[in-house]
Amino acid sequence: MTGAVAGVVHLRERRPEVSGTEMVAALVPPPQFDDATFDTYRADPHYPSQQEAKDLLIAFSRGGAPAERGGLFRRAKKAPEMKPGVYLDGGFGVGKTHLLASIYHAMPARRKYFGSFIEYTALVGALGYQKTVELFRGADLLCIDEFELDDPGDTMVMTRLLGELVPTGTKLAATSNTPPNALGEGRFAAQDFLREIHAMASSFQTIRIDGTDYRQRALDGHAVTLDDAGYRTAITDAAAHAVVSDDAFGDLVAHLATVHPSRYLRLIDGVGMIGLRDVTTLEDQSAALRLVAFVDRAYDAQIPVRATGQALDAVFSDEMLAGGYRKKYLRAISRLNALTHS
Repeated sequence: MTGAVAGVVHLRERRPEVSGTEMVAALVPPPQFDDATFDTYRADPHYPSQQEAKDLLIAFSRGGAPAERGGLFRRAKKAPEMKPGVYLDGGFGVGKTHLLASIYHAMPARRKYFGSFIEYTALVGALGYQKTVELFRGADLLCIDEFELDDPGDTMVMTRLLGELVPTGTKLAATSNTPPNALGEGRFAAQDFLREIHAMASSFQTIRIDGTDYRQRALDGHAVTLDDAGYRTAITDAAAHAVVSDDAFGDLVAHLATVHPSRYLRLIDGVGMIGLRDVTTLEDQSAALRLVAFVDRAYDAQIPVRATGQALDAVFSDEMLAGGYRKKYLRAISRLNALTHS
């Protein structure tokens, strides 16, 4: 759909197909992180762990820990080498994906890949496990954003895959995306992750990143909601120079159930604005989790959202926000809020 003529389309009518070759070609940082570097990551001085994480990841990207500084005539002592994998553990909106993309851009690797956990598991589904191993064997770096622990089957497939690649010299970098309530204090528990990948525990160094959601620091109030007239004007004005989608919220949610999450990015390919009419609060957890995956892809592509009905920061029920997927829902709310203001 890239390069399509300006106008209005309906996402509910799209049936995207993605080949294994296209999936592999898409394993690069999303457009908003095309230029992400360690220099452009602004560590919050109120949270020293951010600068500490940045320094460690710069060292990791160079192949090891930094050397200690010596005097003018004193040889610097070399610090111990880092483990082959780093795991960025922290809340949403602290810049983990920015740092992950910075690793990707900074590491002088011949073969490197960057994708979400969903994209990697979808590739295994499309190519088969053994072909996926063969594809990545010899890769210098695999970056995995939003490592999932929701599906034990997918988790073990991924950990088995990574377990085969590490001994061949592949470096790994991952970020967390974990249900917090079962873990205490609303944050990812490194030991829980290490137990899931027990065969690889010694391969990862977990790096904690504290902080507040940078998106909300720049915004006031809630997600923007339009009345019907304002919505029609927004859609009409945008459609004059870009492709704009226009769907009833319920229709889109139902359609997402028919499309694999790995194809959500293709679903919005070429769209310059997403329009959602008559937003309601979701009560079904499966539908809510699919919406989270959709929001992640829309945010990666930095596509503005315009909506009517219920405010999009109230799209998840109180029961959901009190449950095991709270962290995912809060991240989605943060991203929806930002997209309605963009």
